[in-house]
Amino acid sequence: MASKPGILTAWPWEPLGSFKYIILAPWITESIYYIMVKDAKEWDYTNLVVIPFMLWRMLHNQIWISLSRYRTAKGANRIVDKGIEFDQVDREKNWDDQILFNGILFYLGNKYIPGASNLPIWRMDGVIIAMLLHAGPVEFLYYWLHRALHHHYLYSRYHSHHHSSIVTEPITSVIHPFAEHIAYFLLFAIPMVTIAVTGTGSIVAYGIYLTYIDLMNNMGHCNFEFIPNWIFSVFPPLKYLMYTPSFHSLHHTHFRTNYSLFMPIYDYMYGTMDKTSESLYENSLKRKEESPDVVHLTHLTTTESIYHLRVGFASFASKPYSSVWYLWLLWPVTLWTMMLTWIYGRTFVVERNRFDKIKLQTWAIPKYELQYRLKGQKESIKNFIEEAILEADEKGASSEELNKYGEVYVSKHPKLKVKLVDGSSLAVAVLLNSIPQGITQLLLRGKLTKVAVAVAFALCKKGIQVVVSREDEYEKLDKSFGTKYDCKLVMSKSYSSYKIWLVGDEMTEEEQRKATKGTLFIPFSQFPPKRLRKDCFYHTTPAMQTPRALENVDSCENWLPRRVMSVSRIAGIVRGLEGWEEHECGSTISNIDKVWEACLKHGFQPLRISALSKS
Repeated sequence: MASKPGILTAWPWEPLGSFKYIILAPWITESIYYIMVKDAKEWDYTNLVVIPFMLWRMLHNQIWISLSRYRTAKGANRIVDKGIEFDQVDREKNWDDQILFNGILFYLGNKYIPGASNLPIWRMDGVIIAMLLHAGPVEFLYYWLHRALHHHYLYSRYHSHHHSSIVTEPITSVIHPFAEHIAYFLLFAIPMVTIAVTGTGSIVAYGIYLTYIDLMNNMGHCNFEFIPNWIFSVFPPLKYLMYTPSFHSLHHTHFRTNYSLFMPIYDYMYGTMDKTSESLYENSLKRKEESPDVVHLTHLTTTESIYHLRVGFASFASKPYSSVWYLWLLWPVTLWTMMLTWIYGRTFVVERNRFDKIKLQTWAIPKYELQYRLKGQKESIKNFIEEAILEADEKGASSEELNKYGEVYVSKHPKLKVKLVDGSSLAVAVLLNSIPQGITQLLLRGKLTKVAVAVAFALCKKGIQVVVSREDEYEKLDKSFGTKYDCKLVMSKSYSSYKIWLVGDEMTEEEQRKATKGTLFIPFSQFPPKRLRKDCFYHTTPAMQTPRALENVDSCENWLPRRVMSVSRIAGIVRGLEGWEEHECGSTISNIDKVWEACLKHGFQPLRISALSKS
């Protein structure tokens, strides 16, 4: 929102929320009616391509969002080092409003502008006219409109909303108040209306022009430079005709320079070109890929989790992961990605953060949680992890979070400089501090992991009775404990007496339904239990609140709330900050108190009771 919002700031359909696309229903219904009742020879294909154009523009924009986030996470050719935060993602989540607005205007133009209906597929003269009109009136008028928008009166009421994003993403280009979009469309309509009324328009001409606008808008707002220098060497006048991402980035950091739309010639003509434009361009091109200090390895979970990655749907990733109905519409894409990861894939960077002196990257293994359970995929997954370890070692990372197979790689590569960390010691510390004070007994249920065994041992050592319901679990724990704390380990088939449950992956729905009202479920696994009980409370998986000094946090980690991070990631950061040299993987668990105190010292905080939620 602008600092002093003016009239026509909000979009008219804002109250409709996610149902805003219903306003297209009258035109879509009319198009379907004509398809059904009229012969194909009478169809107005100009009207029928409006929806495909809108879908293409959405896909085009999403490709740019994903590409830009991936490239800026890697660091190569990055322009601005600062990160973005949740407020920017929330501000830019309605980027599709301008596509909806344009769609409505195209339907109206098709109906009421002479020559805008029943267009031919292709006409070369219309393409040339549109190019000339854009390079002349559109670019010229936009330059002066843009300068006017930087006058304090208009800037405070409208354009400051756009400039709230200092570090731009591709879609920042269309984040403006409604009134600004009206003005912009009037400019871009000059070529489109002209070729319609002169009878030179065509479907392809409109498609090319719309794609060109989206391409240049997205390109100019992505935070990495990729236009090669040789292009300007081969054709020097091109620097007056095409801007670069670094050129427009200066407009968002310096504000009073580089006003041009896509063609910098007007900034040259009127003396508003930033003097550092060329140097920033050269320096951005020379910038190498960033070498992380800490690498966090993660993987996909459910089939829809690929959309929740930071490089996926930005708005979706900015909220705790949950399955939403509209993702079923993308099932062909989901199926294709699953098939692709089955036969081929490569670990890729999805996120970067900075905390104090530590540079953190998150790398994703392109395998779904389902594939981890399949024997045929185990060797492939092991290879992925091993390749990631060796790559991190080559880049000089000092610490890396991995899964339980880490011990295998330490034995296989004894000269590794990278330290493998699974975060078990911090997970134990967080779980112990999540259990309410004053309890004397609790139920332990689920697949026993080294974290669960360590927590149970620590509880028994404190004099808290740990109850298990299965003989195999009892025998495993009893064997691990020895005889010293036997009296605190109890086996019972009853569930109703316990208000605190420590739960893991194999807890059944039937067992959960047996819990008494008001039970608190505290998961020790990486995956939270399914929330079946509305009368019970559910803690998050082991995690902590991050300090505000952690930069570039604009997405949620799986199902965790905003600015909450899993202990596996935090353990790697803290180990890097402290400079600890030992591995923590396989059966090894570091000193629990030492790790906990180090986390608190660096500003990571346990989750408050408000983190608990009912189903």
